[in-house]
Parts: sequence; C-alpha cells; structure tokens
Amino acid sequence: MSVSSAVPSSVPARLVERITALLAHFDTAILPAWTHAGWNPGWQLAHEALDGTSGQPLPDKRYRAMACARQLYVFATAGDLAHAQTLFASLNRHFGDGQGGWIYSIDAAGVPLDSTRDLYTHAFVVFACAHYYRASQDTAALETLRQTVAVIESRFADGNGLYHAALSQDFAPNGSGVVQNPIMHLTEGYLAALEATRDDWFADRLRTLAQSVHAGFVDPATGCVAELLQGTDGNRIEAGHQFEWYSLVMTAPALFADTSLTSALHRAYDFARRHGVAAGTLGVCAALDAQGNVQDDIERIWAQTEFARALVIKAAVDQDPAPLAELEAWIDQFRVRFLHAGGWHECLAPDGAVVRSEMPSTTPYHLLTAWQALRQLLPAA
Repeated sequence: MSVSSAVPSSVPARLVERITALLAHFDTAILPAWTHAGWNPGWQLAHEALDGTSGQPLPDKRYRAMACARQLYVFATAGDLAHAQTLFASLNRHFGDGQGGWIYSIDAAGVPLDSTRDLYTHAFVVFACAHYYRASQDTAALETLRQTVAVIESRFADGNGLYHAALSQDFAPNGSGVVQNPIMHLTEGYLAALEATRDDWFADRLRTLAQSVHAGFVDPATGCVAELLQGTDGNRIEAGHQFEWYSLVMTAPALFADTSLTSALHRAYDFARRHGVAAGTLGVCAALDAQGNVQDDIERIWAQTEFARALVIKAAVDQDPAPLAELEAWIDQFRVRFLHAGGWHECLAPDGAVVRSEMPSTTPYHLLTAWQALRQLLPAA
C-alpha cells in the first residue's frame, strides 16, 4: 500500500512543519555522524556507539553484522550510494562466508568474536541487500540476498512453518528455540525482497509465515503477538512490537488480507495503544503482561518511532484523520523528550530521566523506517 495515496486527503500545515523538522534533524544531526565521528576508517565500519554528550565514539568491544546491515539500509535509502557500497563490501568481508551464512560479530581487532548463526542477523542482511539493490542495481547485492534466503530456508526452518532464533557456527541446533522478534524482522526482510525482486516466492512464503505466526505467537484474548510462543512461562507483550507488526502487515493489505494475523493486529494495535502509551507524554513503555499491566516502564526510542509509523498507517487504513492529530502531539513530545542538537536519548524513564544516553549505530535504522512513513504525508515537491 502506498501510504501517500491512502492517507486522508488533508494533512494540516502544522503537521507538515513538524515532520519537516524531524527530517531536517535526521539529515543534519544524525546521518552525518556516521560518516564522521561514528566511522572507523581502519575497519571500514561504523563504531558501535557514540557518546550521547560529546558525540565521540565509545570504545569498541565488538562490531556486529546486524549493525553493519542496518547502516547499509540507512545509507542506501538516504541516497549515499558510495558509502553504502563501502558498507556492503565490509559486511561481506568481515562477517560473511560467501555462501549466504553470517557470523554475529567480530572483536575490536577484527577477529571473529561470536560465530553464532543468528536469524536476526540473516534477516537484516536480506533487508539491507534488498534496499541496496533497489537503490544501486548492484547485482552482487541481489546474489547475496538470494544466497542468504537459501541459507535461512534450508538451515533455520524448524519444520513447523517458523524458524530457529539461532544456530551454532556449523548450523547445528543450539537450544535457542523459536522467538518472535527475529521472525518479525525476517517478515520485514522478505517484504523488502518481494518489492526489490517481484519474485512471487516471497509473497507465498509471507502469507504462510503470517499464518504460522498467528498460530504460534498470537494471544487469542488480545490479538497481540507475544515475544515467546504461547504457553511459554515468562511471556510478555511489547507494545512497540504490536505497532511494528501492525505497520508491516497493513502496508501490504493485498498480500495479507486473507490471513488471521491481519484481523488480530487491529486488536493488537488497540491493546498496545490503550495500555502501552502514557496519557500525558505519549511515551511507549517497553513491556506489558497479557492483562495490560506494565511490566517494564522504560521507554526505548525504537518503540516510540514504531508508534509514530503505526499512527500514519492507522490513518490510512481507517481513512480517519484522528491518528494524524495524535501524531502531531506525539512529535511535539518526542522532539523535546528524545532528541537533542547532537542526536538522541536512547532510553528514558517515564518522567523523562535519561536511562541510557549513548547513541548506538543501530538506532538510525529505527528512525529512518518511521521517518520514511512520515515523509509520505508531505506535499509532493
């Protein structure tokens, strides 16, 4: 679904102004940081994190393949193809085996640190390569994408329509089990791959995967996608993930229309909005239980941006301007609470106290996926 063609026809000028300010902050304060202070020219990789006050790199203990892939997505989408090409080369050189398999991390000296085969990592390689291929038409990215998908399907599939969260270096089971988050990002990666390749295999797999996610993870009482399989002790619901699932599925209505997951996510959105978003600040908490009680009240920046993206999609799905009014109020709160001249605060307490101030190299991905949705509300140039 093109959000721009489906949102209510009149977007208030004051909302346009607020979105424009968010995009300007990203372009001038955030994006340049990762080609200057945040860039390690020796390893041709982004530093893992910057200090939230000085903007200087924190000491690197590791570099993750997933972080490199997220940076690749950011710079490919932002149109800096030279830097994206460098990141694509570094991704393959430091983390890949040349056959679609990826290790989790290297240490600060460039030596493999964690050689686990992590589904989350593989999903982000697919996602990043799809966006890089669309931006550059580099056929090497398409080949890497297809090789990685082949590994995911042949190695990670659990035989029940879902996937193991991680495997050992030789792709043997390591007891990680099946968890929701990497499967959500695999859904995101396969949606991007479908758009990049127009290969109907991805459409078929996404539809069957949606049914498997519904059967395994969705709470029948609330419609929410839990973090662990239903019936698992210690399960929880992350409000941000309800908004993220909602946005992913509702932007492809024709693809998912006949799946049970679609109808569940309407209820999941309402549950997360009712129980997971603070009335005064519109801050999104980290976790809820199945009754809607707050389990973790820390507000992580990624969950805030997923709420913003979901508001845009909600306005389009319902053909209702009310979520856009809420989005305007959200931007006012978000800019004051989470953003600063040099970047952002990663985590806040409900009262606004900074809980985690460093700026990870992975967070610009979260900002950009949301800001791309917001961008579609702007008048055509």
